[in-house]
Amino acid sequence: QVQLVESGGGLVQVGASLRLSCAASGRTYSSYAMGWFRQAPGKEREFVATISWIGRSTNYADSVKGRFTISRDNAKDTVYLQMNSLKPEDTAVYYCAAGYGLRVGPDAPYWGQGTQVTVSS
Repeated sequence: QVQLVESGGGLVQVGASLRLSCAASGRTYSSYAMGWFRQAPGKEREFVATISWIGRSTNYADSVKGRFTISRDNAKDTVYLQMNSLKPEDTAVYYCAAGYGLRVGPDAPYWGQGTQVTVSS
């Protein structure tokens, strides 16, 4: 079992930056691929970014490429999402997920409770 707790969300203005953190606990955290998803009001949860367990492989949704960066620090059992040049359409609840293989998908077995990100214009 892996427990995930997100933090770092908040209310920011267009163009600002935020860094989300996801602290993991439980066994063999470093063996899991990690990812970030988000869900805006009235919309389905969507993929944002994923990183392999070593951290050498990353993938991003087209909508965030060049603006968001996913990284992990296995010594701290934490994965990060650096979000720059935020737009109103980035407003959503952001969820951290953990799973097997090189990347995580919407069927990931472990999820955090989410952290709200609101970008105001």
